[in-house]
Amino acid sequence: MRTSVKKTEEYFSEKEVVYENKTVNLQDDNLHYIKTGQDSKQTLVFVHGSPGSWDAWKAYLTDSILLQNFRMVAVDRPGFGHSDFRSSLALEPQADLLNSLVKKIDNGQPITLIGHSYGGPLIVKMGLKQPTLYENLMILAGALDPAAEKPEKWRKPLTWVPLKYLVPGALKPSNDELWMLKDDLMAMKPELASLSQNVMIIHGAADKLVPYQNVDFMQNEFTNVNSIETISLENERHFIVWDREKLIKKTLLEWLLKD
Repeated sequence: MRTSVKKTEEYFSEKEVVYENKTVNLQDDNLHYIKTGQDSKQTLVFVHGSPGSWDAWKAYLTDSILLQNFRMVAVDRPGFGHSDFRSSLALEPQADLLNSLVKKIDNGQPITLIGHSYGGPLIVKMGLKQPTLYENLMILAGALDPAAEKPEKWRKPLTWVPLKYLVPGALKPSNDELWMLKDDLMAMKPELASLSQNVMIIHGAADKLVPYQNVDFMQNEFTNVNSIETISLENERHFIVWDREKLIKKTLLEWLLKD
């Protein structure tokens, strides 16, 4: 699930979009990201699910209206894409690494985190650890409720040596982090009342991978956020990043540029 340098060049060339393709070393870990848009504008940071890579967001990175109004950064999370591929990290160390990256590239303008699926709890953890760095969190089909997580028992043996080395590609770090997620969410639950950003939740009511009960959980637990809005998508399933791309783009523009 990695896009090669050549394929990346071809994609942005076809779209006639200027981009930056960069890998930085942070805390002895390599993090890769793609950046487009206006360097003087507020920043959108896109965080993919599990498995995945930056190119989950490529249609957003090349959208003409978003390009005019934002600086956009899409990361390869640790273990995925070109970021120390196949390594595995739990939620908190991933949040620490991504926060370090965002601090490094901060341009002094407002920053909005956008996370899909596993990226949802990850951006919440990032926001909890750096409350003054981020103004807004957009959670797309986010898995926040530990009670909704039912990790399949077959995942655990695939985290053991030598079996974990037989799991192909990005499925290895994905299996590892999804096995850890329930415990990570339980540990984070007592902290959620201190989340302070503006929050936008978009979730499909027919999502079977990350059940809709996650929305009720967030609404109940996010008691100290500056504001919270929810868009429920009837009949929509988990992959709203692609299936409801136009709605998400429209929501971003109306939500962040309403002043």
